[in-house]
Amino acid sequence: MSAETLRIAIVDDQPVMRSGLAMIIAAHDDLEVVGEASDGREGVALVRSTRPDVVLMDIQMPELDGIEATRQLVERGAETRVLILTTFGQERYVFDAFEAGAAGFLLKTAEPRLIVDAIRTVAAGDALLAPQLTQQIIESYLAGRRQTQVPSEYTRLTEREREVLQCLAEGLSNAEIGRELFIGEGTVKTHVARILDKLDLRDRVQAVVFAHRHGLAK
Repeated sequence: MSAETLRIAIVDDQPVMRSGLAMIIAAHDDLEVVGEASDGREGVALVRSTRPDVVLMDIQMPELDGIEATRQLVERGAETRVLILTTFGQERYVFDAFEAGAAGFLLKTAEPRLIVDAIRTVAAGDALLAPQLTQQIIESYLAGRRQTQVPSEYTRLTEREREVLQCLAEGLSNAEIGRELFIGEGTVKTHVARILDKLDLRDRVQAVVFAHRHGLAK
């Protein structure tokens, strides 16, 4: 990502939450709020008109929830990255948001610096999984959905790519994967790109879901 200012949209039905997020963003010179919306329908229209780099999307909202709003944006080819903001007790909704095309999620209780870091991370093209919740969310929701048969496309991965996929499933960053496997971060990025291509996945969030769904995680 360049040094240009990142344009952010906020979609949340709670005015206090929107104001708080706007204040956090305003404190950083490289971030700018370009619009706010109070429900998913308004959010979709806002993203289409302002084309922000990142939209902070609540899940439970009137008119149109954040999951469906995310799905509509992705299906319409919006380049805006969706960062879901959620709370404890919404694991199944977060998983559905991943399938809809969200780039990542955070808890609404996250510290301001983590929210800012998350915005920059997804804007740079990476996906974000809150490490402390990755296992909890995916395992709890996939408990009844796990498919034991290894999909044919998995056989296309090299042994190293399978190791990287397992690390992704644990929620490790590229730097952490590099340290775990004793390879450079640039090499990790190359492996991740090849994994996504071979498995026909959009981003690393979908790779995590894929690994857990098919019982490929450690």
